[in-house]
Amino acid sequence: MEKATHQQTKAHNRNLVLKTIFEHDAISRAEIARKTQLTRATVSELVNELLAEGIVEEVGTGASIGGKSPILLSLVPDSRFLIGVNLGQDNFIASVVNLRGEIKETIESPALRHNPDETLALVIDMLESLLKKQWKPIVGIGIGAPGLIHTRQGMVLRAVNLDWENFPLAHLLEERFHMPVSILNDSQATAIGEFVYGKHVSSGNLIVVNIRHGIGAGILINGRLFQGDGSAAGEIGHVVVNPQGDVCRCGKRGCLETIASAGAVLRRTGVASLSEALKRWENGNSGMQAVVAEAGNALGEALAHLVGALNIHHIVLTGEMTRFGEPWLDTVRQSMHRAAFHPLVEDTCLEIGMLDYRACILGAAAFMVLEDYDLLFLQEH
Repeated sequence: MEKATHQQTKAHNRNLVLKTIFEHDAISRAEIARKTQLTRATVSELVNELLAEGIVEEVGTGASIGGKSPILLSLVPDSRFLIGVNLGQDNFIASVVNLRGEIKETIESPALRHNPDETLALVIDMLESLLKKQWKPIVGIGIGAPGLIHTRQGMVLRAVNLDWENFPLAHLLEERFHMPVSILNDSQATAIGEFVYGKHVSSGNLIVVNIRHGIGAGILINGRLFQGDGSAAGEIGHVVVNPQGDVCRCGKRGCLETIASAGAVLRRTGVASLSEALKRWENGNSGMQAVVAEAGNALGEALAHLVGALNIHHIVLTGEMTRFGEPWLDTVRQSMHRAAFHPLVEDTCLEIGMLDYRACILGAAAFMVLEDYDLLFLQEH
């Protein structure tokens, strides 16, 4: 029992040191000790192990504050790789990603619909293709998928677009590939990607709202993904905003996504593609402009509820509707300010995301590391 306790303590300390290095471009041993409150001797021992395993390297010296210049440490970006998968696009997209979020290789395939077995087979084929490439070692697979996802169970509870229901996707892929697999909602993965790699100024709290054919939000509090009791926090697209509105794919009338999503804009205007919708909007088509404005107003009112409930000052918008740019964003912002309690919303920053579809891929991969630094230690698996 004493031995197990010692091993657990060492593993905890090792992960704490690695997490601290992960969060900095370069950092000294002394600074790690200060931030983790571990002794310098403990930090030095653990850093030596990380150096020997090739996860960390010495990258030069820092500024001296009166003594010997400290040696700086940094992650070796290509020492480990992960695969990030985005199943929320018209095409399935999978990428090999290194520890600094650099995408090394990407493959994509037209998404299959309404045949769960064929959809799974396509995902497996894409993963097998990437695992055959030269990127070694790949230590985990992170997946962002549309619909209701129970991350802790590795289960797709309901994904209408993919015809998956109570589908144990993570378990099936772990059995196939013999490595850790995590799955989370694509909007939640997008939120992590924007938070970690989007270079937004944030206090650690962030809401990312993904507006595509559906609408979902990812919420980070103190730098950690908040999923709620059932992993579905942020599922705002199926909140009714107009009880007399259009029938939603979920069966209710007037859900937010029936008004504010890209799919709603296309359906309500009879236009086949968002590119055509954007062209008409830019050319001043009054019908298109009215529908886009109504979409922005509905989204702004929904954001006002999030501001009132969470009082988070930084909101990022991603997805296809952001192609309408600053005029659409201004409509959303003005609607949010009209609908929210003014003292809560006056300091809220609303902006468009920086990473497009890559945010989901990078977030799904980063989630693997942020939740379990142990997977980077090959001897653990």
